[in-house]
Amino acid sequence: MRWRVILVAAGLVLFIGLLAFGDNYVLRLATTVAMYVTLAVAWNIVGGFSGYPSFATAAFFGLGAYAGGLASSAGVPAVAAWIGAGVFTAVFATALGFAILHLRGHYFAIGSLVVADVLREVTNSWTSLTGGGMGLNVPLLGGSSNSQAQLFLVAMSVVAVAAVVASIWIDRARLGVALRCIDQNEDAAQVIGIDTRRAKVIGFTLSSLFIGIAGAIYASWVSYIDPSDVYDVSLSVKPIIMALLGGVGTIAGPVIGAFVFLGLEELIWRNSLEFHAGFLGLLVVALVLFLPSGLGALRGRGMLSSIAAIMRRKPR
Repeated sequence: MRWRVILVAAGLVLFIGLLAFGDNYVLRLATTVAMYVTLAVAWNIVGGFSGYPSFATAAFFGLGAYAGGLASSAGVPAVAAWIGAGVFTAVFATALGFAILHLRGHYFAIGSLVVADVLREVTNSWTSLTGGGMGLNVPLLGGSSNSQAQLFLVAMSVVAVAAVVASIWIDRARLGVALRCIDQNEDAAQVIGIDTRRAKVIGFTLSSLFIGIAGAIYASWVSYIDPSDVYDVSLSVKPIIMALLGGVGTIAGPVIGAFVFLGLEELIWRNSLEFHAGFLGLLVVALVLFLPSGLGALRGRGMLSSIAAIMRRKPR
């Protein structure tokens, strides 16, 4: 508990320091990592706790971005537009969950993956509302560029903290027990009286809520969105990689993975754009083969001995 208090205090000091002294580049990086934390933690509620390989993150992110952008364009205050976009996305996710959460394994993965493609086509076709392929201009917020950067950092950080707090609550509540039972053996969970479909839909809905809000804040942040950007399949893949990096199904894992992922993105991928997708694929393979429990597997053990033990592990 003492170390947790120290870490929280250090995080608050760092956050205040970023707001007070950070330039636009630093504030952009901090806002990006807060968005990544939100996406990874939200995905972990479904993909980590219940073991359902969801690829619907891009669909929820894009839907929230367009819902928030359209609300802002209609004159709705920014904060209300962001929250409304999250609620709208959650309602959509609830209906979608009842439709596809009876699927399992790769069937569910494929079903969730195509949702973003469907929404992208709808957005492209509904030109009168969304602007179609021309994109949508989102009204700028008032103030200087630096004050706007600070505002978006605060907004995205609040959503990230809310997602982490919700994840902790779910993990300790009956919902978390139900989701972890589903991950272990869904049929056995049904036998002992767990309403598995209800638990999955609630987890799916809560996950989409935070992703939708993050998408709406992103739309206001960049002030221009188009279907190919906010429905990009990489938005479904990146949160999974972040969770894999830190440890799937854990509380701190997705948070750690988001920071590590951003570091890799800035230090490596920016210098090799032509090999970006290839490196992403190699990273996934390496994580699955050599570090399936994420960086959390190295905690409390010598790093070299841990890596050696992982290398000696026989494949299942």
